[in-house]
Amino acid sequence: MNLPFDPIERAHDNWSQRWGASPAMAAVTSLMRAQQILIGELDGTLKPFGLTFARYEALVLLTFSASGALPLGKIGERLMVHPTSVTNTIDRLEGQGFVLRMPNPSDGRGVLAEITETGREVTEGATQALLGMDFAMGCYSEEELWRMHEMFVRLRVDFGDFPAPAAKEARGA
Repeated sequence: MNLPFDPIERAHDNWSQRWGASPAMAAVTSLMRAQQILIGELDGTLKPFGLTFARYEALVLLTFSASGALPLGKIGERLMVHPTSVTNTIDRLEGQGFVLRMPNPSDGRGVLAEITETGREVTEGATQALLGMDFAMGCYSEEELWRMHEMFVRLRVDFGDFPAPAAKEARGA
């Protein structure tokens, strides 16, 4: 882009003249732009592995599972996405040979997604690539990253992602 000015700051100046200053507007607009930047960088890093960040997250979740398999509903719950998104993600991963669908033995109507050995290998390679580019967050110190995380925990708690005590447990506080 390389604009000679910050368009979000300009938007906030215009906003302020019309409706009054709104740090929340400036912050949320900055967050949305940051998300666009990060998704672009992360997806670009994952492209050689045939992944998007959403698919990568599903694979990582499956690798964290003791059996390497989870019900689709549990995947959606843990990734905090709509069931349709989970189905689409698993469809694509299955088409790539990274996961298999199988009947859930503990729920006759349910379906499990199980990571394949190929899926595990691609997850390892993708993880190393993301770590190598510091998840596109290399412009921040470790301390700044933890502070940022903690700030977003408060927002997520406020919107009901999980109860406040769980937030403290997240970092062993």
